[in-house]
Amino acid sequence: MLFNTVTTERLLRKRQELLSFRFRFKKLNLSKALLSLSLFILAFLILCAIVPSWIAPYSPTEMLTDQLLKSPSLSHPLGTDQFGRDVWTLVIYGSRQSLVMGVVSVVIGGCIGTLFGLIAGYWGGTVDSLFMRFNDILMTIPGILLAIAISVALGPSFFNVILAISVATIPGKARVVRSQVISIRNRPFIDAARAVGTSHLEIMLRHILPNCFSPLLVMMTIGVGSSILVGTGLSFLGLGVVKEIPDWGYMLSQGRSYMTVAWWVATFPGLAITLLVIVVNLIGDEIRDRMDPKKSRA
Repeated sequence: MLFNTVTTERLLRKRQELLSFRFRFKKLNLSKALLSLSLFILAFLILCAIVPSWIAPYSPTEMLTDQLLKSPSLSHPLGTDQFGRDVWTLVIYGSRQSLVMGVVSVVIGGCIGTLFGLIAGYWGGTVDSLFMRFNDILMTIPGILLAIAISVALGPSFFNVILAISVATIPGKARVVRSQVISIRNRPFIDAARAVGTSHLEIMLRHILPNCFSPLLVMMTIGVGSSILVGTGLSFLGLGVVKEIPDWGYMLSQGRSYMTVAWWVATFPGLAITLLVIVVNLIGDEIRDRMDPKKSRA
């Protein structure tokens, strides 16, 4: 009787281990598939932004007067807009401005936020209080509202939109870098660098900043999606750049007037925004998981 009980327990344990392994294997395969798909979609969108003329079947300024608000067809896969322009072509050309706004604003905001957080965390005291109180004031204002206020004050231009989004992304990055610097500045290797006469600037740039890079990189990667949403939101509200070739946000704003008669004019730019944000967030999550020491050990 005891032998049967022990055998049964072993069989149940092996079955649980097998089921757990299968679950982890399926989860791993799904994660790899999603990552591969995300990288492929992102590479395609980057290619669209760099060389849109290779992919777009029409010119973005070509207006076909006999094709106004035509539904999706073989000649126009995503239909045409109110001016007779091919929506697929406009989506391809509009990817450039959306990607540039997202990436450049995150880089600018990340550099400024890193500088603020590095100085505040390293020096502490009065310097830390001044920087962080200013940072707290910015954090009390939602990012989209801060970007709208800056865009309204500076006026519509591509540089002003990027500047508005950059300022809105500074507080979070400054806070993250500051917390990392505070946890690093009193470690033995920093004390050793001070003992041999290393300057403060060299300590900050050579010894502290590289150790803050991992969480900052993850935050900047995930922040690209948020910056794209803010940028398209500004364009949707008419605070972006009004060009002959519209970006996705402005296409969405124009298409909302035709939702009852031509749903595709607004739907496909909206899907493009959603797809790009999801792809960037999936890649950011993967980078975060790979840089997490706990998960790497597991």
